Amino acid sequence: MGSTGTVLRELRGAQKSAKGVSLYSRYVNRPAGRVLAAGAYRAGLTPNQVTLVSAAFTYAALAAVALVQPSWTLGLVVYAALAVGFAFDSADGQLARLTGRGGPDGEWLDHVVDCGKLLLVHAAVLISFYRFGELPSDAWLLLPLGFQLAAVVTFCAGLLREQLGKAAATAQASAAPAGSTAAPVSRVRAVALLPADYGVFCLVFLLLGAPGAFRAGYAALAVVHTLFLAAFLTKWFRELRALRPG
Repeated sequence: MGSTGTVLRELRGAQKSAKGVSLYSRYVNRPAGRVLAAGAYRAGLTPNQVTLVSAAFTYAALAAVALVQPSWTLGLVVYAALAVGFAFDSADGQLARLTGRGGPDGEWLDHVVDCGKLLLVHAAVLISFYRFGELPSDAWLLLPLGFQLAAVVTFCAGLLREQLGKAAATAQASAAPAGSTAAPVSRVRAVALLPADYGVFCLVFLLLGAPGAFRAGYAALAVVHTLFLAAFLTKWFRELRALRPG
């Protein structure tokens, strides 16, 4: 094994494109994941084992949201665990690219964990609202369900967009004129995507000690994610329609 510094340099050279990635993921989560990937490499962990570590941090935090009385301390612990879990979620892919040990099984496991995370995070909030919330109205119980719908549809539609468009995009790329280049990464888009970034969403749990503030922040993010869903669905539908053969 090389030194940690050598491993980090190799990981920096094996990053995915920053296109379509928010500033948080690009400048916070991916660098944190790179450090964790280097540590996992030195410890001899496989990418799939790193995925399971990510799941352990994330699911433990969500269980705490559902089962423990909200407080400032709980909010800090939950946020820290979710942030670490998200960083490990980046580390597994980075480790796979570094070691060449990635494969369909690892990609499948990663998506299963992510899907479970999106379902459980809003289910945990719903349970917390019901058990501890002292809500102004029972209508607030519908909010996590709506947020969950927006998050899961966005996740599944994005995966379908990627898979359905992959073959057509590959064919178009092979027919593209020599010397054509990919569009540059947009800094404006990276900023605009911040409210939809899971890492930014996790920040709302720091407000667990103030139930009213948490509800307001969670509701605001639900509205933002719903608006992003509408924009993404429109964009992806148009892109897929444009890929239809002549």
